[in-house]
Amino acid sequence: MVKTDPLNPSMEDVKAKLEARDKHIRETWINTMEARLVGEELAKCRKGEGVNAAQNCKYLADLYLELLKDASLKGYRQVQVPTRK
Repeated sequence: MVKTDPLNPSMEDVKAKLEARDKHIRETWINTMEARLVGEELAKCRKGEGVNAAQNCKYLADLYLELLKDASLKGYRQVQVPTRK
């Protein structure tokens, strides 16, 4: 196995990195848009159900909360904010 110089990567390495970056961004957009659609359906359900929304829209609310965990958009450069001690 030949190791490449990190300061001078090969074209295959660059292409692989760009493809991985595009895939990551595409997946985060899909997750975000899916959460957005479920949120819109939840709003419609709550508006339509009125006082019974807590019972009848619970499945959408649970799904929405689950999707929100992974729905944040993150670019290919993820900035790590230092935490205070």
